[in-house]
Amino acid sequence: MNAQRKKILILSAAIVLAGIFLDQLTKWLCVRFLMPVGSVHLIPHVLDLTYVENTGAAFGMLKEHRWVFMVVSTVALLAMAGMLFTFKEKKHTLYAVAVSLVLSGGIGNMIDRVRLGYVVDFIDVSPLFSFAVFNGADSFVCVGAALLVLALLLDWYQENKQAKQEGTPSSGGNGK
Repeated sequence: MNAQRKKILILSAAIVLAGIFLDQLTKWLCVRFLMPVGSVHLIPHVLDLTYVENTGAAFGMLKEHRWVFMVVSTVALLAMAGMLFTFKEKKHTLYAVAVSLVLSGGIGNMIDRVRLGYVVDFIDVSPLFSFAVFNGADSFVCVGAALLVLALLLDWYQENKQAKQEGTPSSGGNGK
């Protein structure tokens, strides 16, 4: 294993561990201090902290299919972990950061599902948007997924730019 790959794996491990720690810490604080009161208006008409026990998947979907979702989630998490070890050398650090964020969020919520039978949610932007209550792990997954799309777009752009400079058609475009 070369030095660059080793650095990326260390960075990934640090992101995953820090994300899981932050997620579990905020959920513990939520259970300890927010559950007894139910909801707190943090920023009026913008942000509330609201204690919710989510028995479904992301944002409360698939409530009646908990075990199916857990199996699919486990397979997806293992696939994401595998991606960290199989990145080609040309892939940049943004891929590792993105996948690590998705992993940390997925693992954080999986810990809740296995330990409690539900996920603790508490970030409530409903006063501003009509949206589900979510948690830090959900945010890590969404930000990680967005970064992964960005990394893919950046690679696609670089490949097209290089192909145009070399005068050869790119694999991702229409050849113009």
